[in-house]
Amino acid sequence: MSLHDSYLDTCHLFIFDLDGTLYEDTKHFDHFAYKLKDKLPKEEHESFLRDFTQVKEGLHPLSIGKVYDTKEDLFWTWDPFTEKISNPESWNGEQVERSSDEPFPASTFDFDRWIAIGDGWWPPYVLARHYGLPMSECHKAYDETKVDMSSQKGWLTETPGLRSFLEEIKKEKTIVLMTNSEATDVDRLLKELNLQDLFHDRITSATKPVQTSEHFHELLKRYKIKPEEAVSIGDNFMNEIAPALQYGMHAIWLTPDESNIEHEKLHPVRSLTDIL
Repeated sequence: MSLHDSYLDTCHLFIFDLDGTLYEDTKHFDHFAYKLKDKLPKEEHESFLRDFTQVKEGLHPLSIGKVYDTKEDLFWTWDPFTEKISNPESWNGEQVERSSDEPFPASTFDFDRWIAIGDGWWPPYVLARHYGLPMSECHKAYDETKVDMSSQKGWLTETPGLRSFLEEIKKEKTIVLMTNSEATDVDRLLKELNLQDLFHDRITSATKPVQTSEHFHELLKRYKIKPEEAVSIGDNFMNEIAPALQYGMHAIWLTPDESNIEHEKLHPVRSLTDIL
C-alpha cells in the first residue's frame, strides 16, 4: 500500500489518532497495569496480576472489542455497526441469560459504568475497576503513566519515515490529530516523537467513541470535504474506524491480527509503515 493507492490519492483530509498509531509501542500498557495494581489493597495484588496474565494470553473474557458493565460485572459483545450488545459473559467466562434488542449507541459509554474496551489501555483499567479501584484513582495512574512515557527514555519509538511522510502530504492535504489524550500530554508526546508542529489542526480530549461522529462532522464541514474524501487512521476499531465507515469515510485500521471484517472502505494494516 502507498500514498498513491487510488483512495489515498483522492483523500484530502487525513485524521490521525495518536496513541497506538503515531507510535506503536505497547510496553506502557504493562507499566499502567502495575501502577493500578499498586493502588489496590495488597491482598488484591496476586489476583489482579493473575487475571492480567490471562488477559494477555487470551484466556479471559476481558478482551479488546468487548464492553464491560461495572455494575453487573459483565462483558458484552458490541456490534459497532448495528450498535447492539449481545452474548453477556460473567467475569469467569460463563454465558449469562440476558438479552437486549435495543440499540446501544456509543454515547452510552460513560467509562464509569459502561466501558468500551477499544485498545490496550482499557484491559488494565477494567481489571482495576473490577477489584474496586475508584475511577479517580485509575485516572491518576493513567496520568502518571503518560508523564513517565514523555519524561523517561525508552518508552516511545519513532516510526521510521513518519515525519517526512507527514511533511510531504501536508503540502497538498489537510492533516488533523484527534486523540483522547489531554493537550499537555499531546505536546510532550509529539515532542518526544519529533512530530510537533506538523498538524493543521488538533482535537485533544476528544472523548472517543462518544463524540467521534460529532468531530468528524465538524471537520468535514470546516474543511469543506466530502466523506469519501477523508480517511481516519487509528488502532481502535470502536473509536476511529467504525464511526468513519458509518460516516462514509475511508478508514485505515492498525491491527496486528488478520481482520475478518470486510468493507469497501476499510483498509487494515499491521503497521503505519505499510502506508509510508
